Amino acid sequence: MQSAKTQATNTPLRQLALHSTTTCSSHATAYGKCIFAAYTDVRKDSCKQEFEKFGQCLREAMKRKW
Repeated sequence: MQSAKTQATNTPLRQLALHSTTTCSSHATAYGKCIFAAYTDVRKDSCKQEFEKFGQCLREAMKRKW
């Protein structure tokens, strides 16, 4: 049986946070830069390509491992 501390570090939300800041950091950065560049004139799908790449990276990184 896993300890409470081990279980807490393996929650899906913690895994997502870990992967969004480490594994997918380059995609997150590209998406963030796109949003920042367009924040005064946000339009639907203005950063769609960057968002899709970031989302795909997260889906790959978060494959059911817990």
